[in-house]
Amino acid sequence: MKVLIVEDALPLATVYGHQLSRAGLESVHVETGSDAMSRLRKGGISVVLLDLQLPDMSGMDVLASIREERLPVTVVVVTSSGSIKTAVDAMQAGAYDFIVKPVAEERLVTTTRNALERETLTEVVEEVRKPAQGKVQHGFVGSSLPMTAVYKMIESVARSNASVFITGESGTGKEVCAEAIHRSSPRAKKPFVPLNCAAIPKDLIESEIFGHIKGAFTGATSDRDGAAARADGGTLFLDEICELELNLQAKLLRFLQSGTIQKVGSDSLKKVDARIVCATNRDPLEEVEAGRFREDLYYRLHVLPIGLPPLRARGTDVLELARHFLSQFSGEEGKDFKEFSVEAEEALLAHSWPGNVREMQNTIRNLVVLNEGPIVGSDMLTTLQGRVPAAPRSEGAPVARLEANVRETEGAAAPVGSGNWPALTLPLGQSFDTLERKIIEATIDACGGSLPKTARVLEVSPSTLYRKKEIWAEQDGEPDNADEIPSESA
Repeated sequence: MKVLIVEDALPLATVYGHQLSRAGLESVHVETGSDAMSRLRKGGISVVLLDLQLPDMSGMDVLASIREERLPVTVVVVTSSGSIKTAVDAMQAGAYDFIVKPVAEERLVTTTRNALERETLTEVVEEVRKPAQGKVQHGFVGSSLPMTAVYKMIESVARSNASVFITGESGTGKEVCAEAIHRSSPRAKKPFVPLNCAAIPKDLIESEIFGHIKGAFTGATSDRDGAAARADGGTLFLDEICELELNLQAKLLRFLQSGTIQKVGSDSLKKVDARIVCATNRDPLEEVEAGRFREDLYYRLHVLPIGLPPLRARGTDVLELARHFLSQFSGEEGKDFKEFSVEAEEALLAHSWPGNVREMQNTIRNLVVLNEGPIVGSDMLTTLQGRVPAAPRSEGAPVARLEANVRETEGAAAPVGSGNWPALTLPLGQSFDTLERKIIEATIDACGGSLPKTARVLEVSPSTLYRKKEIWAEQDGEPDNADEIPSESA
């Protein structure tokens, strides 16, 4: 795997090349953005060290071209500006990381190696379109495209010993993800030790992580191992890592660099082999910019990032999760719930789920405990806040028509009377996929945006429509909004 150095200053490029060569990394050098694109199109490059100030174009333009052409490389931006905003702009444009001139040799080599290791995740991108196998994977329920990517990421990073940084909103399953990485790794038979940094008093957190000896502080009546020592040979999961105070961040960084811990009150060091997986519901780069999180610790931890999608972005996973929890809690509570009504499913899809999967669990358990089955009606979903009510079924609603009447569909919205759908003219000479998309989208509009109603009219499964919308959104290069319903996103 080669590193491409894109730098117009020959002395700097020469220094970078020598430093990488001493670290056993092979590199090639070009001076302009156009030469960089030409070299990348030939293949064989894994990582690009990209200067933002080039003689023929901006480094941001090169980033845009790499992204547009979907070239399989990881980009590290080299900038003379220490502005975090510049780095954020570059990373939003597709860069993996950034380094600031003048670049220390250790920083250059470490960042480049991290980028090369990240290339082991390339297979995730190649396989992301493959459907998920089975309904429960790595402790998660759901087969949407975003979750399929997460499953592939877990399988890929599990083989490595590098640090993993999990981000996501509260309730998205960060600890589930961390434990899945551990179970899939060669360390699976060793301990998995989770520690929530936000749940422990600040004056005790150092002892909880590194341990203490007898008499180290009031109440320390005996020697005690910390989470790091208990995770020896296994995985240490530090949840809400951004809650750590700066002085403790420095001690954690020393542990990551040396692999040794020092108990509170002790003068001796102990070697510990624990893989670090951490998580936060904050934006770590914003925490670095605000001075609340050490930049050097961020780079030590942010080697293999995994972002967990919020539930509202997971499409029909909402219904898969709801059915899973309905079956689970019905069994636990001795109830006979079997399924959701159409109106209840629409209400579930219409809710924004700010509490994500944790909110879903509480909602389903609440309705199971307080109601009787076998069908869950929308009136049972009393805990949802700000949900969109299911639209009333009209006795005079028309059936779908395309320039002429189509046969009435059993199960559609009571098609009686003489009402007509808006006419839709489809010129010939277009592909079947294009015609199919126009018909489906026009029917969705005529149904007020309700995909379940559209599915009943077209006599297809709702999941078929959701997956088609996911595919179209990806083709258009737009965010996946396949789960939207008017007034509020699912």
